[in-house]
Amino acid sequence: MIDLRILLRAFIVGTVMQVVMVVTGHFVPWVVFHVFEFGAMMIAATSGYLYAMDSGKGYFPGATAGAITGGGCALIGISLSVVLGETARPVIPFGTAVCVLTGAVGGLFGQMAHNWRAFENRQR
Repeated sequence: MIDLRILLRAFIVGTVMQVVMVVTGHFVPWVVFHVFEFGAMMIAATSGYLYAMDSGKGYFPGATAGAITGGGCALIGISLSVVLGETARPVIPFGTAVCVLTGAVGGLFGQMAHNWRAFENRQR
């Protein structure tokens, strides 16, 4: 029920955004203190949103795929942050779990946006 091609695209977008944020934080300490937590959650939610808005397969598949892509890209971003020495190792499970949740919420909003877009196109 989950479209793997769209899932992979959303995952790649989220992973690239996470890596850019972490690498920027490695060179700009302000990013580590002010952007990492909220930025990682926002990127996870955005990747879930992108999947669900593009696929439009329903709320449950959108939330499930959003959780997968949000958690996956966050795991890579947080692990890179640990390798670069910006984040402590115990943050990995907690940060990934939070991003799984925000990815699922992004998937719900993405499905809602898909439904709105379909409704608007039907009215014309």
